[in-house]
Amino acid sequence: MRKVALFAFNGELMCFVHVLLNALDMHEAGNEATIVFEGASVKLVPELEKETTPFHGLYAQARTTGLIGGVCRACSAKLGVLKSVEDSGLPLLDDMQGHPSIRGFMEQGYEILTF
Repeated sequence: MRKVALFAFNGELMCFVHVLLNALDMHEAGNEATIVFEGASVKLVPELEKETTPFHGLYAQARTTGLIGGVCRACSAKLGVLKSVEDSGLPLLDDMQGHPSIRGFMEQGYEILTF
């Protein structure tokens, strides 16, 4: 079994869908996958929470499966979506000066993929 953390920095929905697809594929193959929203991708959280947004179904499946590791607190605040992220109930990650620490995931045995 592999452990993979998928760090999404890109805020374009058509790019992010590949993060969801890969995380779900890894999970279905018996691996441990976790998605981290970083950078501009944090703006996708309030959009993906809406049932009318394209790919909401994949996002909901990833959430239900426990594949969303968290969202960057600093980027959420800077990009004006902190309240929406808090309302979503997703964990806010801030262990590296307000951002999620890639090193922290590596120390937990995760391979890191960035998108």
